[in-house]
Amino acid sequence: MNVVVLRGSLSSEPRAQTLPSGSLLLRWEVTTAAEDGAKLSVPVVWFDPAVSVQRIGAGDDVVIAGQVRRSFFRAGGRTVSATDVVATRAALRRHLGAAKLVERSAQQLLDHMEEGP
Repeated sequence: MNVVVLRGSLSSEPRAQTLPSGSLLLRWEVTTAAEDGAKLSVPVVWFDPAVSVQRIGAGDDVVIAGQVRRSFFRAGGRTVSATDVVATRAALRRHLGAAKLVERSAQQLLDHMEEGP
């Protein structure tokens, strides 16, 4: 099962891109802390985010749920890859919604574990 929950802060303003399909793609860089205190930057994308999510900005503490995705594409005559988190839910850390987001993600994992292989 591919479930990711990140807690961190947006290290820059979100970048919006309108895709040829007309969908909106929002790109974030979320800075998290590893157990040893090292700062890690995680690229996050969100397809057609809700308007409330589009208001989250640089410096905001967030909790994000989604899935890890690795994409392959051609650039400069070579095949390259990029790994990012595709967000499906987000909440500002200070809001009650953040705790509910984590609870739902944990329950999703537990349900999957009970189903077996």
